[in-house]
Amino acid sequence: MSVQKANRVAAIEQPQQYLTFSLNAEMFAVSTTCVREIIEYGPITAMPMMPRSIRGVINLRGAAVPVFDLGVHFGGAPTEVNRRSCIVMLELSVEGRHQIFGIVVDAVNEVLEISADAIEPAPRFGTHVRTDFILGMAKRENGFVILLNIDQVLNTEDIDYLASQN
Repeated sequence: MSVQKANRVAAIEQPQQYLTFSLNAEMFAVSTTCVREIIEYGPITAMPMMPRSIRGVINLRGAAVPVFDLGVHFGGAPTEVNRRSCIVMLELSVEGRHQIFGIVVDAVNEVLEISADAIEPAPRFGTHVRTDFILGMAKRENGFVILLNIDQVLNTEDIDYLASQN
């Protein structure tokens, strides 16, 4: 095996770091590679004609940044703000450009290193239930952590569709 191929294989087998957070009594995680920062929950300006899953925008050092409510986006109730609530700022590539998004979470918990062998595939629920936004399920002693494919969660085509439904 070539040195380059061995390095690629070793990199794939290395544990990856994930930021875990609570949302509506469930534990989720996103790769730390897309996390830009975590900020205190503050004023959010509501925008007209937006899908319910977009809470509005915040002023982040002079830039208007959209903030999503994943509770609503996942088909549940709006996230209730509490003293531990915060906004996780994510940097994603959208149509070839870097875009900053915020997601409201109940609480940020910890950064975990999760190895590939500790990740189960997303369960299959049938043909009408989407699981493309789930990278997998990481086993924990008291349940699972849902590893999100945040690029799919904040897919611009889905957001456009939600906006057209309002």
